[in-house]
Amino acid sequence: MQLAWIWCTRRVAPRSVGTCRRLLSSQAHPQHSQLSKTRNIGIIAHIDAGKTTTTERMLYYSGHTRRIGDVDEGSTVTDFLPAERARGITIQSAAITFNWPPSDPKSVPQDLPSSFDTTLRSSISHNVNLIDTPGHADFTFEVLRSLRVLDGAVCILDGVAGVEAQTEKVWTQAGHYHIPRIIFINKLDRDGAAFSRTVKEVGVRLHGWPAVCQIPWWKGGSGEFIGVGDVVHLRGMLWRGATDGSQIQPSSLQELEANNPEFAEEIKKARIALVELLSEHDDGMVELFLEHDEDHLAIPGTQIVESLRRVVLQTPQTVIPIFAGASFRNIGVQPLLDAVVDLLPTPLERPEPEISLDHRKGTLAELLAGAASAESAPVAKTKGKNAKTTAAATSGVNVPEARNLQACALAFKVVNDAKRGILVYVRVYSGSIDRGSILFNTNLLTAERAPRLLKMYANDAVEVDSIQVGQIGVITGLKHARTGDTLIVYKGLTTRTQPAGGLASLQLRPIHVPPPVFFTSIEPNSLSEQKHVLDSLSILLREDPSLQLSTDEESGQTHLAGMGDLHLEIARDRLLNDFKAKARIGKIEIGYRETPTTSTTPYTHTLDRTIASKPAKATAVASISPSLPSPQQDHPDQDPYKTTYTSEDGNIITITHPTLSLASPTTTSSHLPPTLTLPQILTSIHAGASAALARGPLNHFPLANTAVDIHFDAATHIHPETTPTAISTATRAAVAASLRAANESSANVMMEPVMRVTVFVNEAALGSVVQDLSSARGGQVISLDGGSEEDDGGSGVDDGEVLRINPARIYAPPDPFTSGGAAVDVGGGLDNGQRQIVARVPLKEMVGYLNHLRALTGGRGTFVMGVDGFEKMGSQRQKEVLDGMREFV
Repeated sequence: MQLAWIWCTRRVAPRSVGTCRRLLSSQAHPQHSQLSKTRNIGIIAHIDAGKTTTTERMLYYSGHTRRIGDVDEGSTVTDFLPAERARGITIQSAAITFNWPPSDPKSVPQDLPSSFDTTLRSSISHNVNLIDTPGHADFTFEVLRSLRVLDGAVCILDGVAGVEAQTEKVWTQAGHYHIPRIIFINKLDRDGAAFSRTVKEVGVRLHGWPAVCQIPWWKGGSGEFIGVGDVVHLRGMLWRGATDGSQIQPSSLQELEANNPEFAEEIKKARIALVELLSEHDDGMVELFLEHDEDHLAIPGTQIVESLRRVVLQTPQTVIPIFAGASFRNIGVQPLLDAVVDLLPTPLERPEPEISLDHRKGTLAELLAGAASAESAPVAKTKGKNAKTTAAATSGVNVPEARNLQACALAFKVVNDAKRGILVYVRVYSGSIDRGSILFNTNLLTAERAPRLLKMYANDAVEVDSIQVGQIGVITGLKHARTGDTLIVYKGLTTRTQPAGGLASLQLRPIHVPPPVFFTSIEPNSLSEQKHVLDSLSILLREDPSLQLSTDEESGQTHLAGMGDLHLEIARDRLLNDFKAKARIGKIEIGYRETPTTSTTPYTHTLDRTIASKPAKATAVASISPSLPSPQQDHPDQDPYKTTYTSEDGNIITITHPTLSLASPTTTSSHLPPTLTLPQILTSIHAGASAALARGPLNHFPLANTAVDIHFDAATHIHPETTPTAISTATRAAVAASLRAANESSANVMMEPVMRVTVFVNEAALGSVVQDLSSARGGQVISLDGGSEEDDGGSGVDDGEVLRINPARIYAPPDPFTSGGAAVDVGGGLDNGQRQIVARVPLKEMVGYLNHLRALTGGRGTFVMGVDGFEKMGSQRQKEVLDGMREFV
């Protein structure tokens, strides 16, 4: 019998028992019941692996759309920006909400079998919030900010290309956030597709044991791709009839044994391998195996699913479920949706989000639990054991004021919509945000009202009254919120106040913004256009924090910096085409740095002038010296009279304040006027020093690896006319004067960005590519086939030793188009001569490298790169770079 939906082919009766139990157990907690039927997932992969194509099929089969969008036609739901449709790639992540299985009875076909219970189907429908992310390396930051709010992810692989460079990077980044993942091997309908080879590459390159849940079904054993074999439920699923992939013919194992014995035998082998693998990582599967007399085939599919779910939710994840399909041919997407619901976690099953509060680390649950303990504790003085309990409850990130915290959310994305204005995408982690709520932004220390709340369906929206905990929604009408800001709702808050206690410093999962390495100049066509250009740029920066804006004081030019040439090209196109800004855009150039080579003595600068029609006076004492790069941190030292900030470029700003203590920052010192507090002073000094470091005295590039020591004595440096602006201005002047003195004493040295490049080439081209990288481009080859060092995905997080897997121990069905299956090099872990080169190369030498690599490898080479740091340049190379820059002046 042909069925219209894959969920009709499942063994509904056994699955319904467990589902009904979960529903009954959660009736006492309606909010938990709703969260248990919610999935917040993302689609991650290398560029052109089929993320957007798969998303379009998910929307169609869920009943959300009436037709399937096509990337080539520019008719997809998620790629709605003009630049995305013109290039056929995803530039910004898009959020979609749909139900699976479909909750609308009208969307259910009329030819369902009589045994199917539509009431039960409706009751187990799940709400899926899906985010389609970019695959291009220039937009890695876009993927990162989406990963922070996901509960699970689907990684899509190209069945022809296998595990590609960017796939490894986003997989590693998802692992740093401990996000459970499943894999969908796509494009198995294409010539050269190799399922077996790709499965083995998953084990070797992604460092996990592949759990093959589906195997490809080739017509006649070696013909076209027509369906999949379901290893979990021991059946075959044949896509036939309707061209939209909505009709599926299931075949039981007994039917396959009669009609296609070779395929049935391979399904049995796959089931044995799957049970054996699960038994090694799940004690529950061992018990099931023994209960069923050690018969791998007798274990029910529903219990296999439960075991898969348990191993997927383990941390770290070592078992990776593998599914097969061809999204463009509409094969395999419905079972993938079933796997999303069955295997990926609910918001309730995810670890509590990390927070920082007054530079203390903890979790949101600890904050809320501590507040509840403090509220229940007696107000009177406690003694003995009770006193110790109360002290423990209020330690760490626990503050009593948290009892008034009604909601906590993360703004993970800001989009400028032509019709609706600024849309702020949020994930709610505690409480609920209601329409009209006053939101306090802990990053900007501002409060504003949320006039409208939306549920987004890519470019379409539905207005809602509230966004509940665990859900992803959109707030419109916010004037200040940026990507990465933490938003809280606090009892008694107004737009002119801020939360009491330390809640004003609450930060949810702060994001790491890598340094930009490309920049371009932007000049308005006329003075009348300047405001519109700056307003448009401010919107771009709210959307994308990886873009940075600066102004050249001498020329008056505005510089826009980004992560790559395509990144800046997209920003430029949006500025001119979407925002209709009339401006001249300069050539995209590399952003260099400069660093001092000598130290200076303390320089004192006293500011005494009028600012904004008011007298302003402040004194700052600063000195600078070279410093060594150190890991990024932004927190006070152990010394309460010293505060240290470390920037992304390795700059260290140390502020010594001998008459003011961080132990009591809110206490007004006798040296401070009522209008000034220590946090305000530190913020102003840090802002002034950072502004001075943004422009060096040698070639006007930002400073790197520079130590700035600032001495601030409130007794002598504070005047009656001192304001935060005056302190910032005086600090900037003092630091700038010190930088000029150091450069005059011994000229600064330029630094250039060095990239960590991972290149995938065929065996025949290995030698020429290595020689080109090391000789012609001045690079340093670190390893071949990932033998010496592990890439951390650009996140700066070390997760310890990675799992090394012998591909010979991985089960994978034989590929019919290769002799003897997919050969894999056990040492390097790469198939049939496919080699991996990891090298460090100056960014200047990597501009335009893709075309050169294709020429060296016959069009088969690929690479991905990320910033590895900045290094000093030799005098000859510095001269060559400066001469090259002057050619374009």
